[in-house]
Amino acid sequence: MDGFIGILGVVALLLVVGGGFGLLLPGRISWLWLLSAAGLVFVNDAMLTRVWGLIPDVIPHSNWNWQGKLMALAVTLAVAALPMLGWKRSGLTLTQAPGSWKTALPVTAAYAGLFLVMALIFPNESASKEAIAFQLTMPGLEEEPFYRGVLLVALGQAFSGRLRLLGVDWSLGALLSCALFGLAHAFGFSDGAFSFDPMTMALTSLPSLIGVWLVLKTRSLLLPVLMHNFGNAIMLLV
Repeated sequence: MDGFIGILGVVALLLVVGGGFGLLLPGRISWLWLLSAAGLVFVNDAMLTRVWGLIPDVIPHSNWNWQGKLMALAVTLAVAALPMLGWKRSGLTLTQAPGSWKTALPVTAAYAGLFLVMALIFPNESASKEAIAFQLTMPGLEEEPFYRGVLLVALGQAFSGRLRLLGVDWSLGALLSCALFGLAHAFGFSDGAFSFDPMTMALTSLPSLIGVWLVLKTRSLLLPVLMHNFGNAIMLLV
């Protein structure tokens, strides 16, 4: 029940903030797409939590949420296949935008270097093989197609208007997708009250701006997925 209330809080925040911008910018918001984005956030959380524990865990002897991640990924891929989105538009392609490698690869390398340095400075205890396998696969494979894929497209459709910055066209929806990624890690409900961790919010939402930039630049989720899984796993490998 706590998880269900928590995601209702996240959806409410999206609708209040998004709706607020819609009122401030009349004619530049699609309420249907905003509601669709809110629905995507709700369904994604339902899959990640196995409908908040109602669906039994069929993967025995596991300490990690393989089933929830796989269920969420399956739904994301199904949503991306819908005509109004499309796999290619959602970044589910290996093809990179012409010329994007020149700037995308150095940014990815810098990101990897930063996390390598952090792993060397703040070493972790030895991790299990399952933990390493999970971090090398599931976070990027599930979260990037959702947050930097279908949700980014939906929120991009919800708000018209773009700002050209760092070689890509940013929308308000792109910023909201980063905020929602941060809230997924930093916001919750337990013991009868909502909780929020500003540090976790900053450490997740700010790096996600790089992921959004890479998707907008390359038109593909390939580098964001690799970058995400490297950042998660390197802390366990060094």
